[in-house]
Amino acid sequence: MVLLTAVVIVAVLARLAGESFSWYDEVAAIMLAWITYYGSALAALYRRHIGFDTVLLKLPRGLRLGALLLGEGLVLLFFVLMARAGFQVLEVLEGDRLVSLTWVPVQFTQSVIPIGAILFIICQLLSLPGYWSATMRGISLEHAEIEEEVETELHKNKDRG
Repeated sequence: MVLLTAVVIVAVLARLAGESFSWYDEVAAIMLAWITYYGSALAALYRRHIGFDTVLLKLPRGLRLGALLLGEGLVLLFFVLMARAGFQVLEVLEGDRLVSLTWVPVQFTQSVIPIGAILFIICQLLSLPGYWSATMRGISLEHAEIEEEVETELHKNKDRG
């Protein structure tokens, strides 16, 4: 993200100075896509994607187990299919180069699709035991952080009073 910011700032400063880089918009777009894919995998590792565990936790334990398995299975299936499609994209793009930086293969820039999908799968599987445990105990991942912060603030205020 820092590198993307630097590229954009340099491009803006160059434009203000009357110069223009032919490559900055293409590179910035690619970097934004990379941040999205790799950031998505990182969010999966910490279970920070949008979720509805409040609905899941309202279900009886047996149904909760089934719903959790179904949801996880669908997510993993989606990313397996995405990785497969990503490898097919790489085959199609073989030999292509970026328009503005002709020494950069398009396969390199688009490799984020299968790599990001595989990383997402790995992160989802690594975070599954903790999520499974919390869900089976009826603990909301969405609300745990909020509740912890409230408790911290209550203790701070209790010590002051």
